[in-house]
Amino acid sequence: MCGIVGILGERKDVASLLVEGLKRLEYRGYDSAGIATLSEDGHIERCRAEGKLVNLDNKLKETPLAGHIGIGHTRWATHGAATEDNAHPHATEKVAVVHNGIIENYAALKKELESHGATFTTQTDTEVIAHLVTHYLNEGHAPRKAAHMTFDRLTGAYAVALIFAGEDDLLIGARQGTPLAIGYGDEEMYLASDSYALAPLTNKISFLEDGDRVLIKGRDIEIIDKDGAHADRPIRVTAQSGATTGKGAYRHFMLKEIHEQPSVIGDTLNSFINPATGKIHIPDNILTALEKTPRLTMVACGTAFYACMVAKYWFEQIARVPCEIDIASEFRYREAPLPEDGVCLFISQSGETLDTLEALRYSKQNGQTILSVVNAIETTIERESDLVMHTLAGPEIGVASTKAFTTQITTLACIALALGVKKGLIDEARENQMAEALRHAPQEVANVLKHNEAHIQDIARDIFEAHDMLYMGRGNLYPIALEGALKLKEVSYIHAEGYAAGELKHGPIALIDDRVPIVVLAPENDPLFEKTESNIQETVTRGGQVLLITDHKGASRLKDLVKWTIVLGDIDPFVSPILYSIPIQILAYYVAVTKGTDVDQPRNLAKSVTVE
Repeated sequence: MCGIVGILGERKDVASLLVEGLKRLEYRGYDSAGIATLSEDGHIERCRAEGKLVNLDNKLKETPLAGHIGIGHTRWATHGAATEDNAHPHATEKVAVVHNGIIENYAALKKELESHGATFTTQTDTEVIAHLVTHYLNEGHAPRKAAHMTFDRLTGAYAVALIFAGEDDLLIGARQGTPLAIGYGDEEMYLASDSYALAPLTNKISFLEDGDRVLIKGRDIEIIDKDGAHADRPIRVTAQSGATTGKGAYRHFMLKEIHEQPSVIGDTLNSFINPATGKIHIPDNILTALEKTPRLTMVACGTAFYACMVAKYWFEQIARVPCEIDIASEFRYREAPLPEDGVCLFISQSGETLDTLEALRYSKQNGQTILSVVNAIETTIERESDLVMHTLAGPEIGVASTKAFTTQITTLACIALALGVKKGLIDEARENQMAEALRHAPQEVANVLKHNEAHIQDIARDIFEAHDMLYMGRGNLYPIALEGALKLKEVSYIHAEGYAAGELKHGPIALIDDRVPIVVLAPENDPLFEKTESNIQETVTRGGQVLLITDHKGASRLKDLVKWTIVLGDIDPFVSPILYSIPIQILAYYVAVTKGTDVDQPRNLAKSVTVE
């Protein structure tokens, strides 16, 4: 989603610092970018460009912007197309604004402002902020008062940063539902969407809370909370690295992050392994909450929701905990009744997904204990949770989640196993067997990358022209089928759907012909393999072209039926979701590369979705 950077300091090269900050926000997804600074005579100057930051960089080389105060923005289009005119910052002669979020009442505000003579030049909701502030300035209010009066009238979710003509030591920001952080530097003060953007500039960060407004006047900071009272927000020394994350020798971040999985899955596992016993250890307060809960409710969006689906199998089969799973954008709107002593588990790579955050708040209001699994550190979801588990995937820049997903399900597998042991449902022999399977998962993932990647690339060349694909799986591989279809859609733009294999006869079989490749996830040691084998027979009988992802025995049994086979190592079915995630990621990647799409930043998608 959109990214914001604001800088107030002494250096005259604020434009270059703004662009560097925006580069660190590229992972959020965007389709245009821009900056605004104050010139030496106090006038607002802007430079904006459609497309990638390189376009903005090139324009700034042709027409540099001077000044020691400025704001910058990467825009993910909502209201209005991705054009230079709609790119932020938006400005009048008196104020410039950058905004992440959606102003829900913008149409009414726009109509009112037009009646006062305002002329709008964009299709965006954000422009009303600039005109509303200007309206109050024209009435004689000081910038601070004009900003507060404007924020009082905005409805929706937003993070905003403002600079004012003639005010070269004033930066004002506000947060409502969308993250905004303050950075404390030696010579400068900062605002940004997250601490990662500020990591090269400062490691001293404070996070605004919902309803907060901040006025930065020179080196002085004033924060006002939602009730209008002065507020102190703790300054933290952030653990974010200032090092720029690069692709290294890889063509794309997505491929780099796929190849990082043996390492990050291992790092995540090692954080849970008791070095004295070699067994999985989860903090007692988490296991105690889960042990006594009558129901575990798991909520997330997108790929993280499929991690919840996988975990439902584990928690119910291994730990015998009844589970409900829900898509975050639907959860609170159906006003789900929640049990006494209930635990709600939220999964988010970014820790800022607004739908997930609002579902968390609904659950908290209904007396639930909040457990979150997050990758990014120092996030809103982490700060508002009672209990937190960190995955150790490291920064994930590619929009399509890969290593974040596998570390999420690795974490959830560890929790389920530890809970099953604590409840006395797993004997020591089976515990050792399952823990050993987890410990071997990183090596098995490495083997897939070493022995199967070139073969999967060849398969991708066979199927990249398909218009539709189906993915099928059973048990805990059904969610992986859904995730495989999502990955393909995200990066290759091929329409794909995932199904529980047993549902084939209940509708999807009508779609099958020789133009629709079908990906089937079916290790032979799966208890439901024979049922899936029957589904493959039905598919092939109707001309289906099957890509089977299986183990050695499965490949041997079905070699005469299927067109393509990807053979993985023989593993305990418990960890199949971790291993079988890898080939579907590789397949999606190479299909997209063969088609020539923008793999790391697919069209219309954002890494961090901070609006509903």
